[in-house]
Order: sequence, then structure tokens, then C-alpha cells
Amino acid sequence: MNETITATNLPPAFPDHTQLPDEDGTFVKNFQEHPQSIILTDSIGPVVERLHPDGQYAIGQDCGIYWRETDPPEKGAEAPDWFYVPNVPATLDGFRRSYVLWREHMAPLIALEFASGNGDDERDRTPLSVAADGTTTKPGKFWVYEKIIRIPYYGIYEIKTGNLEVYHLIDLVYRRIEPNERGHYPIPLLEVELGLWQGSYQNQEMLWLRWWDLQGNLLLTGSEQVEIERARTEQERQRTEQERQRTEQERQRTEQERQRAEQERERAEQAERKLAQLAERLRAMGLDPDAED
Repeated sequence: MNETITATNLPPAFPDHTQLPDEDGTFVKNFQEHPQSIILTDSIGPVVERLHPDGQYAIGQDCGIYWRETDPPEKGAEAPDWFYVPNVPATLDGFRRSYVLWREHMAPLIALEFASGNGDDERDRTPLSVAADGTTTKPGKFWVYEKIIRIPYYGIYEIKTGNLEVYHLIDLVYRRIEPNERGHYPIPLLEVELGLWQGSYQNQEMLWLRWWDLQGNLLLTGSEQVEIERARTEQERQRTEQERQRTEQERQRTEQERQRAEQERERAEQAERKLAQLAERLRAMGLDPDAED
């Protein structure tokens, strides 16, 4: 007996980034979050371009990472303030609305949170729980990053206090790591160190979360590189001008020496002429100027 199999009872396909919300209606909590993300992305650009010459990497800034299907969909997402995923396409269908874990399977290498408060939300280890009626409670962000997404490096930066904590996933558990002698946190797979830098960026003087290379050299933003190049050009211009002035001064000294030598020669010639004239007058008087007394 032949049976006809229908698809009417099959579950719908898992949604992709075009079918999931890319925002949840909240707004940025302070004026530092966007510049902080930009300074990280801008300065690390040359590093990730060198690590991924094929362009296969993605950087998210306050973008959702969907790790489970929920209703509404936003409850199944976390949105790190900054994260980096290696070996995935930079865009999908020409753009990205969010990062959907069940579609791409690759976890971010590092996620960073910029805490406006005391960091309790970012350290929340509340696990996912299911009630008898099937409803679930929202798990803590720390628990999701550690137990579900399994992001190897997780950083929490408290903007108000300047406190920075970095965790490394070891044996499926986050271990807080200690800074090195420079006060930085090495991220070997990214070939950088993470740390804090006091300075002005986008007209804001504060402690900024920044990258250094593994030798301790600060990774510069594009505008900083332009400023340094401008300063170098100005220094070179000043050196060239100083050299020109030294050359001109040397030329003037040479000219003055030449003029002094010329004047000395003219005085010697005048003295010779006077002597010759005197000798001529003496001879006219019948005296021999060359005779010895």
C-alpha cells in the first residue's frame, strides 16, 4: 500500500538574519558607547585584514546574536556592544541585520560589553530555566556567552569606574585572567592585547578601551595615523627649512669670507701700488730705492 507523505506537519525552517528583528526598541545608554565601538573597530582594521586577506570576518557593534528561537524573537538574542567573528562572510546578501548562530555555527572569538552601570547585568550567570507550563525565564548574559554561545574571550568594561575584567573560556568555564606587566590582556589568536588608554577621542577625554600589538605598541585609528603623518611631514618640513637656513648661512659666511679676502687682496694691491709710486718718485729724484743704507 502506497502512502502519501505530506509536509503539513513539518516545523518551519529556522529563520535567517533577514527574517529576525535587528533592534528591540532600546536606545544607547550613554554618549561613549558608539565612539568606544568605533575606536576599537577602526584601530583593529589592519590586523584583521592581515589575518583575513580573503575578507572572511565580521565585526558587530551593538548587533544581535541570535542563539535560540523564541516568541518574540528578540528574547532569543544577546547584543554585545562589540564582537568579532573570524572566518565568516563579512556580509550576507550584501548586508547583515544580525548574527544568527544556527545559520553560521561559528561563535565570536571575543565579545565586549561597555557597562553603563555597575556591571551586574553583564556578570549575570542566571541559567535558562523552563517552568512546568513550558515558559522560560531569560537567562543572564554571562551564562549565555559562557554556556551556550561559548565565546572564548569576554570583556566587561565599566565606563564609570574604569574597571576592566577579561574572561577566558577554559574547559567550558570562564576564568578571569590577570593583566600582563603592561596592564594589558593578551588575545593571542587575534594577535593583540586589550587594555585602557587615557586620552581624547571624538572630543571626549576619558579612559578608552583600546588595542595594542603583542609588543605593546598602541594600534592607531585612521585619524591618529593621519595626524602622526601630518606631524612627521611638518617635522620634515621644519628639518628641510632648518637645513636650507644652515645652507644659506654657510653661503653667506662663504660670501663674507670671499669679500674679506677680496678686500685684503685689494688693500695689498693698493699698498704695492703706493710702494711702486714712491719708488718711482725716488728714482726721479736720483735716489735708488733699492740701495742699502
